[in-house]
Amino acid sequence: MKLYNSIGPNPHLVRIFAKEKGINLDIETVDLMAGENRQDAYKTKNSRGQTPCLELDDGSVISETLVICEYLEDIQSDPVLIGSSPAEKANTRMWTRRAEIAITAPMTDGFRFSEGLPLFKDRIRTIPEAADGLKATAQDGLAWLDKEIAGRDFIAGDNFSLADVLLISFLIFGGQVGQPIDPSLKNVAAWYERASTRESVVSTA
Repeated sequence: MKLYNSIGPNPHLVRIFAKEKGINLDIETVDLMAGENRQDAYKTKNSRGQTPCLELDDGSVISETLVICEYLEDIQSDPVLIGSSPAEKANTRMWTRRAEIAITAPMTDGFRFSEGLPLFKDRIRTIPEAADGLKATAQDGLAWLDKEIAGRDFIAGDNFSLADVLLISFLIFGGQVGQPIDPSLKNVAAWYERASTRESVVSTA
């Protein structure tokens, strides 16, 4: 399998997940800054021009980060990162989706519409006037999460899961683009310390 990789939190998410699973992927780097992902050669792989995407051995291609992670979980169940039972899988997917809606999606668009505007303004529809509100929405989401994870080690419970992989990849990114964690959020800060120092996160940075 080949991962079409680039800078940014989405490819990092998949690299962390694969590392946790012990799955070795061939890596081909796509030059996002030069717009290689918007050229026809790459768009034959992913017509939306986004990274990452995963090319399987039969030549078929899977895009969308969480879908790629679901596929990797399906082909190698151990260690479990989504769940062993329907209830566990639903819980992990719920927390992953909550983190995505409340935190990572507004955080990313907040960046794209402000600091990232020079790169994105000619590639996607941008709404600069929404940037500050989106960044504030992401911070509101983190404040909500801080209360939710009191007393547990990881986002979806006692074990490291896809929800943690999603959030750590984006919070590392947020810290690099002017959206750091509010230090008053003690539970999130403690979780960040646990997650960010995992070998899978450090080695794929």
